[in-house]
Amino acid sequence: MNRIKFGVICFLFLLPCLSFAQQTINFTGKFQVIGDQLETLTDTNSNITLSEAEKATGFKKTVSQFPNLGTTKYSFWVRFRIKNNTDTKFLGIQITQAMIDYVDFNQLKNGKVIQSNLSGHRLPFHNRIINHQTYIYPLSVLPGDTTTVYIHIRSGKQLILPIYAGTFQQVFENALLKDITFGIYVGIILVMILYNLFVYTTVRDKNYLYYILYLVVVLIAQASMEGYLFRFILPEYPLVADMLIYITTAMIGLAAIEFCKSFLQSKQYVPTLHKVSYLFWLLYSVQMLLAFLHKFNISYTIMLASAMTSALYVLFMAIATLLRGSRSAKFFLIAWFVFIMCVVIYVLKDFNLLIPYNGLTSSALLIGSAFEAILLSFALADKINIFKAEKERSQEEALQALKENERIIREQNVVLESKVKERTAALSESNTVLNKTLDDLKQAQSQLVESEKMASLGQLTAGIAHEINNPINFVSSNINPLKRDIDMLLDAMNVIEEVSGSDMPLTEKQQKIDSYKEELDFDYLKEEIKHLIKGIKEGATRTAEIVKGLKIFSRLDEDDLKRADINEGLESTMVIANNLIGNNVEVEKNYGNLPLIECYAGKLNQVFLNIISNAVYAIKKQFGETAGGKLTLNTYFDDEKVYIKIQDNGIGMDEQTQRKIFEPFFTTKDVGEGTGLGMSIAYNTIKKHDGHIVIKSKPGEGTEFTLEIPIKFDPKLT
Repeated sequence: MNRIKFGVICFLFLLPCLSFAQQTINFTGKFQVIGDQLETLTDTNSNITLSEAEKATGFKKTVSQFPNLGTTKYSFWVRFRIKNNTDTKFLGIQITQAMIDYVDFNQLKNGKVIQSNLSGHRLPFHNRIINHQTYIYPLSVLPGDTTTVYIHIRSGKQLILPIYAGTFQQVFENALLKDITFGIYVGIILVMILYNLFVYTTVRDKNYLYYILYLVVVLIAQASMEGYLFRFILPEYPLVADMLIYITTAMIGLAAIEFCKSFLQSKQYVPTLHKVSYLFWLLYSVQMLLAFLHKFNISYTIMLASAMTSALYVLFMAIATLLRGSRSAKFFLIAWFVFIMCVVIYVLKDFNLLIPYNGLTSSALLIGSAFEAILLSFALADKINIFKAEKERSQEEALQALKENERIIREQNVVLESKVKERTAALSESNTVLNKTLDDLKQAQSQLVESEKMASLGQLTAGIAHEINNPINFVSSNINPLKRDIDMLLDAMNVIEEVSGSDMPLTEKQQKIDSYKEELDFDYLKEEIKHLIKGIKEGATRTAEIVKGLKIFSRLDEDDLKRADINEGLESTMVIANNLIGNNVEVEKNYGNLPLIECYAGKLNQVFLNIISNAVYAIKKQFGETAGGKLTLNTYFDDEKVYIKIQDNGIGMDEQTQRKIFEPFFTTKDVGEGTGLGMSIAYNTIKKHDGHIVIKSKPGEGTEFTLEIPIKFDPKLT
């Protein structure tokens, strides 16, 4: 009986040891996951020492190959024994979870610590035994020997333990494979960034900038979560590198939402869902704030929940946009669905719900974002077709507008010619009555004044039509070459897109693209397109200026007193008189910043036209068709008046001519070239504005007219 009691006591005493002995890993040379052969002890206060952990009896055996310890503020002790059943003594342990905050590694033999290391994502990178973003520990174990490993771990993020055991060479090769895989991912993202940046320089669509920004944030976030940012950029700043994980994961969600809103035009198609997006700004802001307040566990949990929720929100918004007729949403849904599935897999893996942790699910975000980057680039490329259709439609509308303008001008020409004939008949009748009575003379003079206005317009009508036809013809002649060049450019884009999507090396892609661009003479093509577009723009701008000038100048019959811009009226007169001036007369304009004045704007425009017409006539008399003539326009003002100075270097006038210049029917022009009423009209119009005309002129040197017009005037006083 005493022997039985002694045996039971010995069994109970040795039970912990027997339990631990069952966790011995027999390593036979195969690189393997050992997560289901571990024992874990929860350290609720993070204060259990190694010696206390060795004596502890609360260790529990893990059942999963990748133990998921959750998002918790607790720390954990992990232990296992490994027996070397190979011919090499160089073994290795690798923990591939790069985001663990603290990892205290201890190797024991016969109860003595023979190797220890304290490192982690919140400690300087040089603390690690092996310079790698994962945690690699070499084990020196003689063939046939056994060693014990205790690891104390703590993290503010999801704590998953992907632990591998193998020879040191196998561990090194696995680390290298992980680096190569991430390098391929970086290459894909960089190619997509450069490709979309190139497309943006061509189409200038802000959606490409949003997408490029999104890809940059994705790349930084993945580099942070995989530990590469800490390893290569911030090895001496662990706290900054760790905080970037919380910041960049929030930024990637916000960047995705903003890109999707812009791409899907959510404000136009789904305004209510568009407003909902601002809730995610609040949610992600709370997540980042909690991280800054060192509430890392809850911050990471909110990040996982927000990532899944925002991904599903964008999916729902894309479906709603598609149902409302958005063509872009169709391509977007294909790309976004793949990414959402990967996000869901990644989050469920972290929450340990339905989806287990393994090599594929742990890389779900990398795989999803890579596929999304490629597929969304295709979706963006489709916008080029939309732009092309819109451009063709706008060009067709512009052409129709130009044709309509031509038709209106032709109709106006007919109307003006008809009015000129009518006014001429009225003038003949008035001349007959003029010989009878002085009263009839006044009436005839009034009719002649109006006839002079219309006659001036009639003389300039042909010039206006010529002025408008020139830029219109310039636009029309540029359309076909521009269409040809754009077709070539679109063909080039298709070739570049085809090369970019091929499996050939990047350098070969670049060489092929450069060769095609050289064959196409790409640089000349871009310059020619710029030149053609510039020509069309100049032609359209010139046409608009002429039409605007005609519209402003056509206020000849307005009898209402209005506040008007003298510079605008003078400039519209120059547009009307441009054909009269020709190319041999130099025009100098010095316009002051004049205030608006109270005047009869249309009548002042007629004054400007009469004086400018006489100035051009005098210049051409002096220089003929040769260069050397100069017309100068100056405007300025003081507290009471504005001044318009019109100066030419024509034949000039003697004193006798200057005294008679404002008399009705006085003219120095040949028969048929003038009626002698232009300056009389100008004098009466300026007098009606309570203004003055000052003349300075010398024969052979030119003439200067200075018009002085009050800024404010009361028509009752004139």
